[in-house]
This record gives sequence, C-alpha cells and structure tokens, in this order.
Amino acid sequence: MSNQVFDIQQDIARQVPKDELYGLAVDTTVLFSDHKGNYKRQIEAHQRNLLAKLSFLAPFLEPGEKILHVISGCSQATFVEQLLTGLLLGPLKQSLFAVTNRRILHVPTTRALRHRWSIAQIVYADCRYFRVRWATLIVKYKSGRTERFCGIGRGGRKKARALLKDVPLDGRSSPTMERTHLCPRCTKLLIKDYYACPNCSLEFKDKSRATMLSIIFPGGGYFYTRHPIIGIIEAVMETIVFLLLVTATIAFSLSSPSAPRSIIQAIMLCAIVLGFEKMATAMFSSKCVEEFIPKQHRVEVLIDQSPAHQSSVKPEEMLATGWRSR
Repeated sequence: MSNQVFDIQQDIARQVPKDELYGLAVDTTVLFSDHKGNYKRQIEAHQRNLLAKLSFLAPFLEPGEKILHVISGCSQATFVEQLLTGLLLGPLKQSLFAVTNRRILHVPTTRALRHRWSIAQIVYADCRYFRVRWATLIVKYKSGRTERFCGIGRGGRKKARALLKDVPLDGRSSPTMERTHLCPRCTKLLIKDYYACPNCSLEFKDKSRATMLSIIFPGGGYFYTRHPIIGIIEAVMETIVFLLLVTATIAFSLSSPSAPRSIIQAIMLCAIVLGFEKMATAMFSSKCVEEFIPKQHRVEVLIDQSPAHQSSVKPEEMLATGWRSR
C-alpha cells in the first residue's frame, strides 16, 4: 500500500512543470517537498498560493535563478519595535520571503499578503551565516550588521533551515555586503536614504514627510505608509487623549489658584501619553518608508528598457558612498 502511495506521489510530481509556475522560474522538486525532500500535497497547495502573490517577481529573477521555497514572516524589527508594537507587529511588518538558489527576495506585504511594490534582496555572497531559531530568521552580513526577521511561518521553518544551511556563501560580494532594495519599476538597485530611483526616477515616500505627518495629524504616519486600519485606530486613540488633555487644561484654568492636584496629574499624564503615541507613530512610519514604498499606488514593471532609458551609472558607483547602515 505504501509503495502505491509513493508511486502516485511521484506521478503527480512528474506532471507538474518543473521550470515555470505563475510566470516564475521554480524548481518544483524542491518547492513542493518538505525538509526531508518528500513530496507533500499540502505543501504544494500552500506554495502555489504564496507564489500566486509573487507573480510580479518574474522580471526580477536573474537568468538561471529559480525559486526553491516561499515563506511568510515579518520585516526586520528591533527589540524596541517588537516590544512597543506587540500584536501590531504582524500587520505592520507582514512580508513574504522567496528563497532562490542565489538569494532571498524579501517582499513587504499587507496582512492579506498583497505586495506593496517594495522588493529587497539578500544575496548569499553578502552573508556570513543564516540561522532559523524558533520563529526568527537571523542573517549575519559580511559588513558586520545582523538582521532578524521574526514571525516566520511554522510550516516552512524546518525547510528554510535545511535550505539555508547548505547555500554557498562564497563568490563576489556586493559593495554594500548587506540587504539591498530593488526598484519595483526598473528592477535596478536603490540607494539607502535616497528616495528616488537613480535609473528610472521613480519616487518613494520619505522619512521627513512621514515624521511630519505623524506629529501634525492623528495617525498620519500610518495613513502615509498605507496602513489605514491601524491609522484609524491610532487616530481615534490620539483624538481621545487630546480631548482629555484639553478638558483637563480648561478645568485647570477655571479652577482657583490652588488647583486640585488630580487635575495637574491628569494634564501631565495626557501629555505624556499623547507624546508617546506621536513618537511611536513617527518611529514606525519612518521604519516603514525605509522599505522604499512608491508614491504611486501601482507600479508598472518595465521589462524591456531601451538603452536610452538605462542608467550608465554602475552599481558600485551608486552604492559606494554612505550606503551602509551605521
């Protein structure tokens, strides 16, 4: 009986095209198997569902590059971010990771796994090692920097650990030796803290505007980074605290010179809470725009660019000065 089941699984695996799926170059032998290399129907269904969300990545794959595994998780977050956001970390940092035979493509998404037209790459040659501990993917770069991607999906952890354990880390490193972002329109490299593509001039949201909107408008930073639901929740909370602050201030001004101590305490508490909310919104919106969110809601990928529109600037020249994180 077990031999018959094995034969059926092998027949199913042979019927699946091994070179392309949703327009993406893939290796279905690896993609639809578990960490031991055994084909699993439920893994195939899950991987197909995730690949459908990443069909736009086809122009970003290099010749000979194939997707081996797709997992869900969260973008890089510091301990402070994880502590302050709590359960909101998932909606804020939700991402998909496409593990290929050459690199990991990191794609920030919405909670429903719709991509935000933001793509980053982790080239294996730029890394010292990978670790998958519990639900966290740890990447140590040759630049000395370490990034942690938490919330890795339970179903794909073992396979990710097995694949990343054997990836070749030798070869030519990039100038940054870290995770770099790609333009969602022309697929070229982007420069850290420079919010316009040097190749096709696509503009991205910037930190200064995110901070300004976070301070001026309730929940403004979240709306700017396209997190409307969290923005509405934050706007309601900030408005309530602000009204309480105004009410306490009016009560203090109308009271006698010896104002009740409780009113003064209420004013101080409301001011501290409001300041904390503004600071947290500004911090997280600034972190979100570091993932290069285009100002346009939808971006058309330019697959075939004419030489006249291609940049003559080499990646080494674009990324050499002031790129690395301090």
